[in-house]
Amino acid sequence: MRYFILGMLLVLFLPSFSRAGSQTNEIEFSSNSQVEVRGDVSFLDPSRPEKLDLYLPKNRKTGEKSPAVLLIHGGGWKEGDKRQPREIEFGTTLAENGFVAASINYALRSTGKFPINLHDCKNGIRYLRAHAGELGIDPNRIAVMGGSAGGHLSLMVAYTGDDPALGPTKPYPGNSDKVSCVVDFYGITDIATRKKTDPSGKPTEPRDVENEVQAIFGSNPEDWKKASPVGYIRKDLPPTLILHGRRDTTVDSDQSQELADALKNAGATYAIIWPPNAPHSFSFQYAVPKSKKPLDRNVGPEVLAFLRKHLVKTQ
Repeated sequence: MRYFILGMLLVLFLPSFSRAGSQTNEIEFSSNSQVEVRGDVSFLDPSRPEKLDLYLPKNRKTGEKSPAVLLIHGGGWKEGDKRQPREIEFGTTLAENGFVAASINYALRSTGKFPINLHDCKNGIRYLRAHAGELGIDPNRIAVMGGSAGGHLSLMVAYTGDDPALGPTKPYPGNSDKVSCVVDFYGITDIATRKKTDPSGKPTEPRDVENEVQAIFGSNPEDWKKASPVGYIRKDLPPTLILHGRRDTTVDSDQSQELADALKNAGATYAIIWPPNAPHSFSFQYAVPKSKKPLDRNVGPEVLAFLRKHLVKTQ
């Protein structure tokens, strides 16, 4: 009876979400009077199963144009879903604070061999720009944000904006995939230099590039360099916010330090936040989003402040 009642509540109060197109079952729903959710929207070729979820702020003024944020999920480039607890929290929080958010799925495993996975993410940006009018988006105020593998892809989107060698040819020809800023939650920044960690998260010895990763990004160091954000550092990059927990045992914290050092040396605009006790996959307010185990402090306000600062309204 308990599960029947929960199921009925989901049907009654959350009709805008469906499970179609999801790649995992890690789905949590919550009703919110401030946010409109549109689930499983096509944004790639119609034959593609990957979709996106939109989170839109309600009660906007007529004609109001909101900034937008593309959300890219993690999962080691081989699993994960746009509708995991972290992504739902990100999307809902952003929409509550006046942003339009779009959480995407993209090609995974060897099906998503680089740069196909990157093309899918860039097409997420192009979709937002192509549909800016109907979604109430300012096309000059778009950011990208992601965690882990999604952090890596977010950085690649931001650092290779409109690069003809890494841009998709369809389905949005003529639309830019440039962004105004990027938020990287514990992303991989250099495929070749990842390290193992001890149980506390301290980086130790070098880590081999796994066969599954080589199946996606190639088998030699030149391939890895082409697919690594640190290979695209320059002064005029979009502003970057990096967040990485000191107790991360999945992506060693030296990955974020390497990126921060490179950005600093190039004179690029960046900031970095080190939650001291955070493990991998933390969100704005939760160390473990699925169980809602809280972080020592909510980093959401700092992320929102960064987005507001760099998504200023253009005149």
